[in-house]
Amino acid sequence: MGNYYDELMTSLNEAVEIERGNLKGRKTVYEIQPVKKYDNTQIREIRTSIGMTQGLFADYMGVSVKTVEAWEKGTNHPTGTACRLISLLENKTFTTLPFVHKTAIG
Repeated sequence: MGNYYDELMTSLNEAVEIERGNLKGRKTVYEIQPVKKYDNTQIREIRTSIGMTQGLFADYMGVSVKTVEAWEKGTNHPTGTACRLISLLENKTFTTLPFVHKTAIG
């Protein structure tokens, strides 16, 4: 039956032993950091540091180019989900997102 069956049986046996109190269960705890706020200078620096135009950045963010311009001028500020997406850019983890595809040119 193969490896999948063996892994499934091991997991089920562990679950039974945990239920019986013979084995201590494992748990994972996630800590969610507060939403980081970005000012106009930071937004521009992050965008340019990864080589995005305002148009590409707007596409990534799901907003209009006018919204990006307003953020970079400081007349509006991103909030909530937009700040989370910007943090992915800042930490260079955006390439793992399912809606970002990398294409080699040249």
